[in-house]
Amino acid sequence: MALDFLTRYAANIVRSPFSILGSVRTATKRAGGTVHNHGGSPGKRLGVKKFSGLYFLVFVSTIMRCSSQPPDQYVIPGNIIVRQRGTVFHPGPHVKMGRDHTIYAMTPGYVRFYKEKWMRGQRSFVGLVLDRGEVLPRDEAERGRSRYCGLVNLKNPGPPQATINSA
Repeated sequence: MALDFLTRYAANIVRSPFSILGSVRTATKRAGGTVHNHGGSPGKRLGVKKFSGLYFLVFVSTIMRCSSQPPDQYVIPGNIIVRQRGTVFHPGPHVKMGRDHTIYAMTPGYVRFYKEKWMRGQRSFVGLVLDRGEVLPRDEAERGRSRYCGLVNLKNPGPPQATINSA
């Protein structure tokens, strides 16, 4: 009787090596990975809001002309120029950076994007010029500092303002 049990047990071991441990379950479907945002979170509306005639694309190292935007966009104090996470663009003349790295205008003027050598690399800057033909970075040794005093230039009043007629 004992011999009969051993022969049956030995035959099962030869047939299946896992029969001693019991059944082994294997995956019949591949495990799926996790996804960030799950497609349900809204975008953060980041990016450049006011463009200059010539501006730098973040992913391309050459200067491109933007055809869908006006050549030089005029901004007034408080206008948001760039919304960003971190400092992709740094503030230049007549602009400031908010707590969330938003760059906004401090004076009325035209937006300019430019790059400067900084330490071992380059930095992208955003600044405002008071006259449409000016370029940044400004040669302060030759032309002096750009100052905005809030005065009205009667010879060159700037872009035309929309007026409302109450008639």
